[in-house]
Amino acid sequence: MTRMAVMLGLSFLLGSPPSARSDQLQTLVDGNTAFALDLYGQLAATPGNLFFSPYSISTCLAMLYAGARGNTEKQMAQVLEFGANQQHFSSSFGELQRELEATRTQNGLELDIANALWTQEGYPFLPAFLHVAEDQYQATVNQADFTSEADVVTDEINRWVARETKAHIQDILPAGSLDALTRLVLANAIYFKAAWTASFEETNTVTNTFYVSGSAQVEAPLMHQPIVGVNYMETGDFQAVELPYGSNQLASMVILLPRQLDGSGQLEEQLSPASVSSTLALMRKQNVELFLPRFTLASSFELSRTLAGMGMPAAFTPGVADFSGIDGTTGLFISHVFHKAWGEVDEAGTEAAAATVVVLKGLAVPPTFLFRADHPFIFFIRDTQSGSLLFLGRLADPSQGG
Repeated sequence: MTRMAVMLGLSFLLGSPPSARSDQLQTLVDGNTAFALDLYGQLAATPGNLFFSPYSISTCLAMLYAGARGNTEKQMAQVLEFGANQQHFSSSFGELQRELEATRTQNGLELDIANALWTQEGYPFLPAFLHVAEDQYQATVNQADFTSEADVVTDEINRWVARETKAHIQDILPAGSLDALTRLVLANAIYFKAAWTASFEETNTVTNTFYVSGSAQVEAPLMHQPIVGVNYMETGDFQAVELPYGSNQLASMVILLPRQLDGSGQLEEQLSPASVSSTLALMRKQNVELFLPRFTLASSFELSRTLAGMGMPAAFTPGVADFSGIDGTTGLFISHVFHKAWGEVDEAGTEAAAATVVVLKGLAVPPTFLFRADHPFIFFIRDTQSGSLLFLGRLADPSQGG
């Protein structure tokens, strides 16, 4: 369990089978899953633990997508697997959020999702954009003065994220990330806590060897329990088990375990929406003797270069980005995409939190230089075609004329 811990909640994102929801909503879920795995492929290049919330990132960028136009809109749709019809897409995302929120505080499962915008006061945001954020994403819209109080607003947003994630995500915005050129900040926070359907006995947890690689190992607490009738499948390359949460099993953790100690890299290369769907479809109820490490993960990312490299550079390029659906101009661009995630898995269940903050800035206003000709100066009049100086002079005293 290292990078594959990102599979936490994947079946929760996949949700109920297609027959239980509209085709439009299922298309959205499939697209979100494809983006999640594409982004995982980018982030997994860095060794070590990895944990993030693709739903949080997708939601934050989906709110922004409502204001994208032209090539910026096309690139975002392609990379993020968003629908080309923005109106239908926003409606579907709103439906998905309402569906997820309907599961909150049900039978041992708690799920909280919150969205918010901070807008520069006095800036001419289009009402239609703000309406989509409020109506479809249930986002709160807050006015802010980035021009003179950027540090104050930074603290306010950080406190909002901490509050919405039960204090597990702190200081997502670093000092100096907002300034006088900031026009809009979008934020999403997600908090998840659930008890296992079949919890582990703490007395069965024993410190044992965990093989970090074929040549390195550490000692870690391994939880243990025999489970009767849990979803399981195996191939020659890996094993998969699905551990449900709560009495109603509205969420689950899916774990993919390579057969080889160094097999996670090869398994990651094969990870795709089709392979995930196939794995879930092949699972059958089996009796499993389960050993699972107790662990805590925390990750943080600045995703602007990653997302640009995935094929949406326009959104991050000043003078090229087109978010005219936000303010009617092409002066806005994404300066930062911050993401933090935290998760803990123990004998009782799982607790996880994540947040995403997208910062939009405006083009720098050209400086205004003061030219106060209130003292003697030299001047000339020239022919601009030939460069000839036609007149040359000096004004020493404007009161002395003719």
